[in-house]
Amino acid sequence: MPATPVRDAITGLILAGGRGQRLGGVDKGLQPWRGLALVDHALARLAPQVREVMISANRHTADYAARATRVLADASDDFPGPLAGILAGLRAAATPWLAVVPCDSPRLPHDLVERLARGVGDRRGAVVQREHGDGGRRLEPVCCLVSTTLADDLARYLADGGRKVEGWVSRHAAPVLFDRADDASAFANINTPADLEG
Repeated sequence: MPATPVRDAITGLILAGGRGQRLGGVDKGLQPWRGLALVDHALARLAPQVREVMISANRHTADYAARATRVLADASDDFPGPLAGILAGLRAAATPWLAVVPCDSPRLPHDLVERLARGVGDRRGAVVQREHGDGGRRLEPVCCLVSTTLADDLARYLADGGRKVEGWVSRHAAPVLFDRADDASAFANINTPADLEG
């Protein structure tokens, strides 16, 4: 069995390149929540778990550059959505693994990356899976750990018209169940002005 990815072999990527449409088109990562910008909450959670952190952003790059080692624009204007940011991260990372999180989940687990790393097994990635009230389970596809060797595979997926993060991630990543009591709110997204008040 391959070795479990360790911290120094993992680069973190915070996805902050979205259009923030449900918040009126603002740059979501820079919106304040409990005294800090959302991206700062994500950084505080992710940075201790990885070797370095990059931010995927298409606006306000100077604001993000003050916070991370590198700021990456989407790999191509032709491929909108989170996968374009993930592809840029896979190509830019100097480590064998990339841990991906969104900028709008400020309560991510402090051991998120470690738990994903333990779940990789013989796959080329791991992705958060959660239980839902109806007894089913669902993936949180933008909370994942993936091998940087998948860059060309993702580029082909996008070139073939693929856009869904879950469609690509689920091909390569083992689902890792996050079902502790404190996981219940860990992946909640900030999507509306009301959420920012919470």
